[in-house]
Amino acid sequence: MKNTETALAKKKFQLPDTYVIVALVVLLMVVLSWIVPPGAYDYEKIDVNGTMRNVAVDGTFHYIDPSEATPTGLLSYFASFYRGCVKAADIIFIIFTCAGSFGVLVQTGAFHAGIGTLIKKLGKKEVLLVPILMSIFAIGGSAFGMLTEFYGFIPLIVGLGVAMGYDAMFGFAIIILGEYIGFMGSTLNPYTVAVAQSIAGVPLYSGTWFRVICLITFILISVIYVLRYGKKIKDHPEKSVVYGDECVHAFKKEDLDQYKIDGTVVGVMLDVLVTLVVLAYGMIKLGWGYPELAGLFIMMSIVAALICRWSPDKWVDVFIDSMKPVIWGALLTGVAQGIVVVMQDACIMDTLIYSLSNVLRHVPSVFSAQAMLVAQTLFNFLVPSGSGQAAATMPIIAPLADMVGVSRQTAVVAFQFGDGLSNLLWPTCGIVTVCGLGNISLQKWWKWFMPLFGLIFLAQVVFVSIANVIF
Repeated sequence: MKNTETALAKKKFQLPDTYVIVALVVLLMVVLSWIVPPGAYDYEKIDVNGTMRNVAVDGTFHYIDPSEATPTGLLSYFASFYRGCVKAADIIFIIFTCAGSFGVLVQTGAFHAGIGTLIKKLGKKEVLLVPILMSIFAIGGSAFGMLTEFYGFIPLIVGLGVAMGYDAMFGFAIIILGEYIGFMGSTLNPYTVAVAQSIAGVPLYSGTWFRVICLITFILISVIYVLRYGKKIKDHPEKSVVYGDECVHAFKKEDLDQYKIDGTVVGVMLDVLVTLVVLAYGMIKLGWGYPELAGLFIMMSIVAALICRWSPDKWVDVFIDSMKPVIWGALLTGVAQGIVVVMQDACIMDTLIYSLSNVLRHVPSVFSAQAMLVAQTLFNFLVPSGSGQAAATMPIIAPLADMVGVSRQTAVVAFQFGDGLSNLLWPTCGIVTVCGLGNISLQKWWKWFMPLFGLIFLAQVVFVSIANVIF
C-alpha cells in the first residue's frame, strides 16, 4: 500500500505534447462549427496608411444560410492541418529564412565576439545584459513591429542564458519578452497602432507619450521578473522550470574567449546594421512585407559569408543546417492555423466577434474600458494578426466605444494591449513558433509565464483606466 502511494505521489500530471494540445483546440473549433450559427459582416476595402485593407462595416452583421457554410467533418479535420500549413506558408518560409540567415551570421562568430566582449566589459555586472538586451528587442518591437525579424537571434540568446549560469528559459525570456512586450507596448508600430488609429479615426500616432510610459513600465516589470527567476535558480538550480532538460543551444561562457573583435567581425556587424536600417525604412516608407524581408535577409547572409571568405557550398551547408532545428516550430505554426481554417469554413469567426461585441454593450459603463481589454485579448485567439485584428474589430469597437462612453483613443490602447500580450499565450499566435525555435516546451513556458501574465494584465487594466480618464 505504501509503495503504491509513493508511486502515485511521484506520478505527476503532465500536459501532452504541444502538437496534441493544438490538435485538441482545432477539434474544439470543429465541434463549435456544428453548434455556432454561421454569420458575417459586410466588408469594404479602404486605404489604411497607403495599404488597402478589407475592413468590417459596423452594424452589417447578419446570419447566413447554413448551406453557405461548411462545418468540419472527420476527413476535413485532419485535412485542416495541411490547409493550415498552406495558409501559413509565408510565415513558415520566413521562419526558415530567418533561421538560415541568422544561423550563417552566428556561425561567423561575430555575435559571440560581440557578446563575449560585452560580458568582459561588464565583469561582475554581466546581469546588466538582461535590461540592455530586453530594451533593444523591445524598441524594435515597439517602434517597427519587429517580431519575426528577431527570430534568428533566439538560439544564441537561449544559449547565452545557459552560458551566464542560468538556464534556457532565462535566455529565452530575455528575447521573447523583450520583443513581444515591446510589440504590445507599441509606440510607432505600423502594424497595430497605425492601423487601429486610422480605422478608429484617431490622429495618427497621437498619445505616443502615454504609450512610451506604458512600455517602460511593462519592460521594468518583465526585467524584474526575469532577474528574480534568475536569482532563484542560481541559488537553487533544481527550481529551474526546465531542470533536467537538455538545451540544444547551450554553450559555455569560456567558449566566447576564442572569439575576438577584428575586421571580419566589424564587417559582419555593419552588414547586420545596414540590413536592419534598410529594413526599417522599407517597412515604414515603402510598405515592405514578407517577400522583401526574406530577400533582404538572404542577401545579408550572403554578404556575411563573402566577408568571411566562405565558399558558396559552405554557405549552403550552414544555411540548411541552421533551418533544421526550427522545423518543429515552423510546422506547428501551420498546424495551429488549422484553427482559423475551421472557423472560416464554418463562417463562425464573425459570429464569435459579434457575440463578444454584444456582451460589451451590456457591461456597466464604469467597466467598459476594461471589458474592451478582455475582449481584445479573446479576439486575438480568433484573429492572430495585429493588423488583421485591427481591421476586423476596430470598425466595430470604435463606434461601440462612443456608445458606452469610452474614448476611441482608449479603445485603441485596449486593442494594442489585448493583441500584444496574448501573443505570448494563445497557441494560435506566435508563441508556438518561438517555443519551437528556442527548443522550449510550450507547457513549461505557460507554467513560467502565467504569473507574469497576471502581473502585466493588472498593469494593463490600470493603464486602460487612466487612458479613459485623460483621453
